[in-house]
Amino acid sequence: MSGESFPAAATALIQGASRGIGLALVRALIDDARFDRVIATCRDPGAASSLSAIDSDRLAIRELDVTDAASVRRVADELAEAGIGLSLLINVAGVLHGERFGPEKRFEDIDAAAFRQVYAVNAIGPALMLQSFHGLMATEGKAVFAAISARVGSIGDNRIGGWYAYRSSKAALNQVLKTASIEFARRRKNVIVAALHPGTTDTGLSAPFQANVPEGKLFPVERTAGYLLSVIDGLDRDHSGGFFAWDGQSIEW
Repeated sequence: MSGESFPAAATALIQGASRGIGLALVRALIDDARFDRVIATCRDPGAASSLSAIDSDRLAIRELDVTDAASVRRVADELAEAGIGLSLLINVAGVLHGERFGPEKRFEDIDAAAFRQVYAVNAIGPALMLQSFHGLMATEGKAVFAAISARVGSIGDNRIGGWYAYRSSKAALNQVLKTASIEFARRRKNVIVAALHPGTTDTGLSAPFQANVPEGKLFPVERTAGYLLSVIDGLDRDHSGGFFAWDGQSIEW
């Protein structure tokens, strides 16, 4: 990413930056001269050793739990008090499986507690980010609020079923972003909102399912970060409210 579409001395915030795609995005943005400041947030900075190891005076790390509205609001308030505006915010954190649950293969696998946990991170969390951070989006030049969605969140593209909680949470996320794009068009016309599908990336989220990934379709995190930032760099106001894959192609809802 050259970042040429963004104003000089821009600030970016990556939510969910402790590992995987989020960490790779932070590293890529630190290397992009267009961004003077990169704010990385995660639930437990003390345990984010790879993030903390990044040696840059342009990086600020903040504690933020996307499932806790008070935590989200606290960070937004701190940035507002410091007079910081955001040209780029990417919501990365997502959950597909946990210690006690995995993606459902059939009706009988549906579990209410797992559904709530998946929705809390994948759909409600980004909505809380919008609620608290919308006022911090830059008023001048290009500004982008993006979130990592997934092709399996497309209702029109659903061919094989299963994965009830994850699919529906990402579909809910897409609706949140589409709705936000309409509100931004009325209130802050320079802000572009986008849902992004990163492709299958070599992270802990995809690890249990990588055996079925075709050769050449499992991306290292660095490549995924580059793809996503290139897509973001190519977005303009006409793209706001869209759902885009890692290669820039539109995905049906």
